[in-house]
Parts: sequence; structure tokens; C-alpha cells
Amino acid sequence: MKKGFTIVEVSILFVIFLIVAFLVAPLSLDETMQAKNASKWRKVQGDFLNIHHAINTQKDANDFDFASAFDTVMASEIKSDTEPYKITYMNGTFPSAEYRFTRYKQTYSNAIVAYRLYESSPAGALGILMYDVNGSMGPNVWGRDVFGYNIYSDRFEPFCKNETFAKQRQDCSKSGTGLCCSSSYLMSGNFN
Repeated sequence: MKKGFTIVEVSILFVIFLIVAFLVAPLSLDETMQAKNASKWRKVQGDFLNIHHAINTQKDANDFDFASAFDTVMASEIKSDTEPYKITYMNGTFPSAEYRFTRYKQTYSNAIVAYRLYESSPAGALGILMYDVNGSMGPNVWGRDVFGYNIYSDRFEPFCKNETFAKQRQDCSKSGTGLCCSSSYLMSGNFN
């Protein structure tokens, strides 16, 4: 009568457990990181409302210039200029020219902020703003750690705010750009 397990049987079980752990761990870590980044994005919403309010208080001055007002308001938050880095869409492609930036600023919380103003204002928008919640540290993907606003004269509005939730969720997937995650994470808090 056999009592206990042989060393070979124990070794086989150990190998099986290791294989399962290596297969499951990356999925769990990726979801945890995504939840953390989405949470950071939700937390900065009040800050951006305050920033836009502060910018609008400077409109009384003659020759109002959004770029100067934004830089003035953000001066206490900006640690330094930083080098441009590669950001991709969720589907792995590179962003269109509209979603590329040349001047990046690093905040004291190590986030990266960049904006681009339009020369002519499409649909009333003054420009767009990009916010990378964890700075130049990866994954640097729209909808994963990079989010954005349309800049209007009276507000910052997350990308895709006026799209249906179904369209936002479709874009906020591995086959989409990820731009609509800027709004869908605020609406649902869900990042699957």
C-alpha cells in the first residue's frame, strides 16, 4: 500500500501550478494597473475644473491668450519641460496628427500635460489637452494611462463626452483608439 506522493508527482504538480500562475498573473496585474490609472484620471477632474475657472478669471485682461493663461495657472504645478515620447492608440497604431503634441510638461506628481491650440476653431473648440496620469512611464497608450480634453472657452470636456456610451465602450477597446476612455471611465468607472 502506497503512502504519500513520490518526488516526481510533487514536481509535476508544482510545475502545473507555476504554469497556471504565469498565465493568470499578467492579466491580473494589467487589470490592477488599468484600475489605478483610471482612478488617477477620475481624481484629477476637480483639479481641471479649478484650472479652467482660474483661466477664465484672467479673461478680463485685454488681449486674452489661452496659452499664456494656462501656463500661468499651471506654473505652480509644473516641475519641468520634458522630452516628447511615443504614445499609441489602444489598437497599436500611432495617433493622427491631431492627437500628437510637441511641448510636454511634467507635473510634481510626475504626470505629463500637453496641449495644442487650433489655428481655426472647429465646432467652437480652442484645442485639445493630453494628460498622461503616470508620466512617460509606460504603457503610454490612449485610454490606458493617457486621457484628454477638448478645450472650450468655458470648459474642459473629456473626449467623446457627447457620444453614446455604447460608442465610447467600443472605442475604449483593443480594436479602438482609446480616446473615448477619457469620458467612459468618468461615466462608468468601469475599465474592462
